[in-house]
Amino acid sequence: RHLVRSRGLGDVYKRQVYYFLEGGAFMWPILLTLLFGLAFVIERAYSLMMSAVDSQTFFESVSQSIKENGTDAAVQVCSETEGPVASIFHAGLSKMSRGLDEVEKAIQNAGAIEMAFLEKNMIWLNAVITIAPMLGFTGTVVGMIAAFDAIKAANDISPAVVAGGISQALLTTAFGLIVAMIIQTFQNVFVARIDKLVLDMEEQSIKILDHLQELESK
Repeated sequence: RHLVRSRGLGDVYKRQVYYFLEGGAFMWPILLTLLFGLAFVIERAYSLMMSAVDSQTFFESVSQSIKENGTDAAVQVCSETEGPVASIFHAGLSKMSRGLDEVEKAIQNAGAIEMAFLEKNMIWLNAVITIAPMLGFTGTVVGMIAAFDAIKAANDISPAVVAGGISQALLTTAFGLIVAMIIQTFQNVFVARIDKLVLDMEEQSIKILDHLQELESK
């Protein structure tokens, strides 16, 4: 059974290689766009994974540090924690000596910077999603031109004459669309994750400002 399964996987691999080579020269730039996109997928996945933090636990830790040891201790907690929430808390608490207005401005500025960081390199994923199908369609046009050239040269419209060009045309289109769908799926996951992080930043920013106002009023 294992031997049969291995042969089946080998046949699938050989068939995929065959289809790739049959697609013609345009399959290579489409493959490069896939590799290019996957490189940024890995970079974004790692970056967003490192941005994850239990914001509720972190807020409680910061507020407890402020209550027990003062603002400087809370700033130290923020500097030792990864993620956008920790960064905006650090920016705001660092300006605590200048008043709450300066704290709020610092949090807003830091929030804008963190949003830009979260969205960094997403444009390259959009580029792959756009370019890969265009390369596929271009390969389709080239394949159809080859098919009509074959008809013209043979003075015949039999299926055998045009099969090569049409096959190339369909393969490049399929490969380009598959690449776009793969990268689009990752992009949608990243966008959902970024939206969640941005919402979390906004909620925690309001909470820390409210907490600081309460402490000042007391």
